[in-house]
Amino acid sequence: MSAIPTVAEQVELPAIGRHRGLGRRLTTSVSGRIGVVLVALMISACAAAIVGALPYDPIAQDTTARLRAPSGSHLLGTDQFGRDTLSRVLAGVAASLRVAVIAVAIAATVGSLAGLAGGFLGGWADAVLGRVADVLFAFPALLLALALVTALGRGWLNTALAIALVYTPIFARVARGPVLAVRDADFVRAGRVLGYSSLRLMFRHVLPNVSAPIIVQTALALSWAVLTESTLSFLGLGVEPPAASLGAMVQEGRNLASLGWWTLAAPAVTVTAVVVGMNLLGDGLRDALDPRTETK
Repeated sequence: MSAIPTVAEQVELPAIGRHRGLGRRLTTSVSGRIGVVLVALMISACAAAIVGALPYDPIAQDTTARLRAPSGSHLLGTDQFGRDTLSRVLAGVAASLRVAVIAVAIAATVGSLAGLAGGFLGGWADAVLGRVADVLFAFPALLLALALVTALGRGWLNTALAIALVYTPIFARVARGPVLAVRDADFVRAGRVLGYSSLRLMFRHVLPNVSAPIIVQTALALSWAVLTESTLSFLGLGVEPPAASLGAMVQEGRNLASLGWWTLAAPAVTVTAVVVGMNLLGDGLRDALDPRTETK
């Protein structure tokens, strides 16, 4: 016969097994499967760019091979400088995801901690969080990112910091709501009776039980961050040339569409695939983390 858990053990019970079988539930939905496949392809592209396993040097110019149509030697053709489009697309995916991952990691960490503290502690901490979030939400996200990058200067790191600041209040709001719902739950009250500190209650008991919406928001924010980075690069405020960037490639290909349609189609389709893949993965995670699906 199994032992009955003590009061201290019961405090831990709500978070146990919360994400058990997540992978199986994620792949049961069509959106989840498609999202996983597309994200796996993105990760493969990043890995190829990082280890240098690209067909050609993405910044090497060949004036004798300018605007060549897709062929066996250049699967996606070449651009106006003779650079291999496939290699530049793969390098552009790596550059966009680097910015997106760093930006979302900062936003998710800072925003989730702020929302956790504000929702759990309440009082002045929650009031300050609310006012700061209201100020940031007053500006359209893209315009705020554009203003920040203009102030900070071009470069992938400044772009990542600008996007992180824009998305931080979103994570704060996403984390705060569930925290308000569980801060007076029985397992939290039991922890207070046992003399647990607020930090222990927040990080060991409350945070695991509100992690599902944060995880889903992270996947969705990655797609938004890639789209924002591509938009800033399209406007000339992202990754500095000659480094490959999907947004900059779309901007260049727009002027070359009549001479080489592939220079526009390749980066545009890639941006769409990245954004759609992240969104589908977020939808799949949302369904997989729904407690109502855990018993199915």
